[in-house]
Amino acid sequence: MGDGLFPSIHQCLILSLNSSLSFLSSSEGEEKMTAVDTLSDSSEVVEMEDVPSQFQVQKHSWDGLRDIIHSSRKYSGMIVNKAPHDFQFVRKTEESSPHSHRLYYLGKPVPGKDFPFLQYQATPHHGMYSREEELLRERKRLGVFGITSYDFHSESGLFLFQASNSLFHCRDGGKNGFMVSPMKPLEIKTQCTGPRMDPKICPADPAFFSFINNNDLWVANIETGEEKRMTYCHKGLSNVLDDPKSAGVATFVIQEEFDRFTGYWWCPTASTEGSEDLKTLRILYEEVDESEVEIIHVPSPALEERKTDSYRYPRTGSKNPKITLKLAEFKTDSKGKIVCAQDKELVQPFAALFPTVEYIARAGWTRDGKYAWAMFLDRPQQRLQLILLPPALFIPVPENEEQRAEFAKTVPENVQPFVIYEETTDVWINVHDIFYPFIQPEGEEEELCFIRANECKTGFCHLYRVTAVLKQGSYDWILLLFLLDDFKCPIKEEVALTGGEWEVLARHGSKIWVNESTRLVYFQGTKDTPLEHHLYVVSYESPGEIVRLTTPGFSHSCSMSQNFDMFISHYSSVSTPPCVHVYKLSGPDDDPLHKQPKFWASMMEAASCPPDYIPPEIFHFRTRSDVELYGMVYKPHDVQPGKKHPTVLFVYGGPQVQLVNNSFKGIKYLRLNTLASLGYAVVVIDGRGSCQRGLKFEGALKNQMGQVEIEDQVEGLHYVAEKYGFIDLSRVAIHGWSYGGFLSLMGLICKPNVFKIAIAGAPVTVWMAYDTGYTERYMDIPENNQQGYEAGSVALHVEKLPNEPNRLLILHGFLDENVHFFHTNFLVSQLIRAGKPYQLQIYPNERHSIRCPESGEHYEITLLHFLQEYL
Repeated sequence: MGDGLFPSIHQCLILSLNSSLSFLSSSEGEEKMTAVDTLSDSSEVVEMEDVPSQFQVQKHSWDGLRDIIHSSRKYSGMIVNKAPHDFQFVRKTEESSPHSHRLYYLGKPVPGKDFPFLQYQATPHHGMYSREEELLRERKRLGVFGITSYDFHSESGLFLFQASNSLFHCRDGGKNGFMVSPMKPLEIKTQCTGPRMDPKICPADPAFFSFINNNDLWVANIETGEEKRMTYCHKGLSNVLDDPKSAGVATFVIQEEFDRFTGYWWCPTASTEGSEDLKTLRILYEEVDESEVEIIHVPSPALEERKTDSYRYPRTGSKNPKITLKLAEFKTDSKGKIVCAQDKELVQPFAALFPTVEYIARAGWTRDGKYAWAMFLDRPQQRLQLILLPPALFIPVPENEEQRAEFAKTVPENVQPFVIYEETTDVWINVHDIFYPFIQPEGEEEELCFIRANECKTGFCHLYRVTAVLKQGSYDWILLLFLLDDFKCPIKEEVALTGGEWEVLARHGSKIWVNESTRLVYFQGTKDTPLEHHLYVVSYESPGEIVRLTTPGFSHSCSMSQNFDMFISHYSSVSTPPCVHVYKLSGPDDDPLHKQPKFWASMMEAASCPPDYIPPEIFHFRTRSDVELYGMVYKPHDVQPGKKHPTVLFVYGGPQVQLVNNSFKGIKYLRLNTLASLGYAVVVIDGRGSCQRGLKFEGALKNQMGQVEIEDQVEGLHYVAEKYGFIDLSRVAIHGWSYGGFLSLMGLICKPNVFKIAIAGAPVTVWMAYDTGYTERYMDIPENNQQGYEAGSVALHVEKLPNEPNRLLILHGFLDENVHFFHTNFLVSQLIRAGKPYQLQIYPNERHSIRCPESGEHYEITLLHFLQEYL
């Protein structure tokens, strides 16, 4: 769900190519929703202390508040503009400098640095993106403009990236020598209409690249300009009802709830079976049929045209898309011309082979191209299977069943799917990317060894080295004489590489880096403290000692070089703005596990904090239910002994999110410091249900979202009041966005005598109207959990809201295609029916994320004004 709030920065993202680290300063020596016991528990009485003096926040005019917000937003924009990210090391091979690299990244050039850049400015203003690009940015939570990703082919040095509604390519300066001049990106022309989405370079032949156009898969040749449409799923009709199919495109739920943003995967190798002059290239892709998925209508951004956009949106309990995996194959001659192409599907329909599979969570290829692989997930999201699919299991798409039977006869007897790993839980599976299959040695093709992160075995996410035996059977692909369990492979060995009550970071795109020459695996985790992310290394051959490579006292987000001699850390703490530094691993080669990081170069130094910035203080406490919780408090800047300050409890509270950690809070949450500067105390607590604390801790929400979280928040609030003495428990506001908006409403419903006001942004108000992937993961399907759905739907409990005016403010983007405006519309209708007072602020041109700078500014002023007037 996400909190939906991002700094809206008009900036260029620039693909910067630094010729050498020697040009840098060098040195030798780093959401979704919730409530409490029972919804009727609103009788809690807060003992009013005999307060001799309440601190009164100075009231500002609207213009005065606007000046305050201008100042704080200017600072946050400065940091977001600068930070480099999406790093790509390119190793140079000259013998004189075996450890020399070029380093590519997305970011903004540092003023005054005189080194060559590839500078391509991409600065479309708000509203200039195509609909497809705009929706993808929403799903990825991208808050900046310009180039946001790129593809790179290491052997050829080719870059491919999307910018200004077009595609561009350029090449690295070569493996030897430095670049002597900036490289100019070249636009790739096309005959296609509409945007070319999700561009990728063919790893087996970088002359070819692929893209999605109008929901179908295309390939093209950069050198010859040849383009070929590989699939014909989409008809190009304007009516969503009549055009339900797509190829190679991740659906809304897959993007929003499973963090998969592509629907196709190139095979890394080419084959030359039958002719040395012809080369076969393959693409595995997902075909989706959404004909049985409900259509919802959201107002179009072009409000003056009074139009609506139509979306396929599977509400919880309703039908998901029909899915299958297919192969697009094409052959090229020696001149790179496509001579033939073929669409292939599985020997039997996907639903017949894998009847329990609801979601294709991840997919790809083994590095030798021998197998495609996929992670299959069932509908309850409690069983995940890792499956290998040999290309020979795919047959040409038949015209009828008789032809299918003929094609099935051509599949060799020993070709089958292999279920090489399975994870099960009675909570839920948190999908992630960490799967590293090793190349099978010659003579050992009956086994596959791989590294996998698994959270289900111990309740904490850890790394395992697994060896699966590829047990082969004999199957009749015509009569379908098999069961899914027939494909399940015995596990020969499963060795834990890490362990303990802490987490290897696996979600949200976290990676591992495997050095096969030294038998080491580098990973990020919370071994030292759940409040900090660090880079660690452990042997996967003889696991034991785990070595931390990053500096404690900060939270780090790291990237390793291809030959494991350098890494980059983007790190910060609550008191230190982000730095980006490069480190070199030094030490004897006979003890690679204990090589020590040495500072090598600075890519970005910490910006100075705002003059009024005071970092939050992190605290922890043990609840009545004997759970250790972490929180942070922003002390009022002018706190005075004996005076009680109005307090804002800022919440998210849902799964997949951690708000409290030792990273700089001056970017996304600078408004919390602004509140403290005005005299408010601000409290943030990660209660049960938040992430990085293990599956049991997060799973406390299972089937009862909205019924446990407020209890933790209120306990934390009372702990802070007792510990610090400046909390005015008679003046507490609760505020959050998305899940935090839902929780703000729950707080006012469940604890109206604790919370004086609630400010709820983009809240889910009735769970029956939210999507399958998210809601069913945490709440099961409605018919299995009717009580949980009713208890957790705030729109069904408006009679418990207070009757006094100016205690409830609701904010929502009118175009929200994630938490639809329907939720607020339904809530307001229930409030009116119950005769309850409320205030409503609509943002007509915003989706779930507030992107327009003017809208973001207005929201923050509205927040401050409501607090100063009514808290």
